[in-house]
Formats: sequence, C-alpha cells, structure tokens
Amino acid sequence: MAISRFERRNRIRKGIRQKITGTSESPRLSVYRSNRAIYAQIIDDSKGQTLAFASSKELGGTNVTTTISKEVGMKLAEKAKKNGIESVVFDRGGYAYHGQVKAMAEGAREGGLKF
Repeated sequence: MAISRFERRNRIRKGIRQKITGTSESPRLSVYRSNRAIYAQIIDDSKGQTLAFASSKELGGTNVTTTISKEVGMKLAEKAKKNGIESVVFDRGGYAYHGQVKAMAEGAREGGLKF
C-alpha cells in the first residue's frame, strides 16, 4: 500500500528534525506551508522558545505566491535583527526546497540572516 503525501512529508520532517536542532547561538528557522498561507518562526530548541515569527497573514492577501513568501522571509529577518539574531539553521519542514519555501529562504537571506 502506498503512503500518502502527508505521511511522506512527516517521515521526511522527522528525519530532518533528528539532524537539526536550534541553539541560542544559531536558532532553527522553521517553515510551515498551508494551502492559504506560509508561516516561519525562529526557535531556540534548548529553551523551547519562539524568538521571532512572521506569516503571510500579517501582510494581508489571501493567496500565497513566491513574491509574498519572499516578503515573509524579509519580515522575519527584520524581526530577527531586532532580537539580535544573525545566523540560523534552516528547517524546511519536509517540503521540497522549491517555490514558496525557496523564495522565503531567499527573502530571509536578503534581509540579512545567514544560514
């Protein structure tokens, strides 16, 4: 029996999370993409604390495109700079590094974050 898309993404996500953890020096940039929005947060796993958060819902609009994803990345980088965060570890959340996820990462890089 074939596994569903949801199960496949969860398997990939668990494998990524076993290898990647966020520390206070370089927290984890986590991405979640839904059908209507894209969310990104910077997490310190050692403390279990979210340090910065940005989403496409903050920017308004109902449909997510790559340009909106890029703006979300830039907004997240701006919030991270205010909190004194310069370098992060990227967690793509089981999604392919393509399209919206890639645009969000490039926006965060343009905003000044280092992966």
